[in-house]
Amino acid sequence: MALMVLIALLALGTGLLLWLPKYRLQRALARPFPRHYAEILRKNMPAYSKMPADLQLQLKRLIQQFLHQKKFVGCDGLNITDEIRVTIAGKACLLLLNRPTPAYPNLSFILVYPSAFIVPRSEIETGGLVTHGDQTLLGESWDDDRVILAWDHVRRSNAESDPGQDVVLHEFAHQLDSASGSTNGAPHLTSRARYARWSSVFLQEFALLQEAAQHRSASVIDHYGATSPAEFFAVATEAFFEKSQQLGQEHPALFAALREFYCVDPREWQ
Repeated sequence: MALMVLIALLALGTGLLLWLPKYRLQRALARPFPRHYAEILRKNMPAYSKMPADLQLQLKRLIQQFLHQKKFVGCDGLNITDEIRVTIAGKACLLLLNRPTPAYPNLSFILVYPSAFIVPRSEIETGGLVTHGDQTLLGESWDDDRVILAWDHVRRSNAESDPGQDVVLHEFAHQLDSASGSTNGAPHLTSRARYARWSSVFLQEFALLQEAAQHRSASVIDHYGATSPAEFFAVATEAFFEKSQQLGQEHPALFAALREFYCVDPREWQ
């Protein structure tokens, strides 16, 4: 009788452990990384194959955590496949390497459309007049636990013919930006000194991009970044990972600030 009670208590304890988030995460991370996941990364993330082994292992662990904690939702009839999940997770986790930070703790859902999607917009014009309209988007980052992406543009970002443009890097940079409490182009930093250095570099580089956009001058940083500090940080992140050699040569101070924040040097993978 006592043995049966003990077995019942052990079973109950095991069942309760399965409900604990930390225990469930540990179980997920203990599973082997599926071979076909690695094949997806090699296919859709060219930098993955050039990374040193320690970064590859770190990235795979982050991907496992991301896939365990985030829910993917297919929109407009899109069927969520492993390729969609692993590709998006891999790119998102690229921004977390070597950094002691949680894997987007405020994010719960990734909504994926087959292609560009339409969202309603309202604008208040001069005099208080409110106008309503629709806007076509490739991606969007929300501060209410959602990121929205267009899968065809996620795939297009992998093409060598479209360097420097990556909608996943862009939207997840916004997620990092908003983690500081405000989406303003200054992500969470660890000291006042770092904020001061960041502000000095980014204000100067933002002004340079605004001038380049005004005169339609060529720039390694997408002119869209001139619309706001938040967009500047997002497109600068794209350039840092996708055009690292050129960004480092043309904007060394900006590259150094981003390298300090992201704790990696993508030039070593290209």
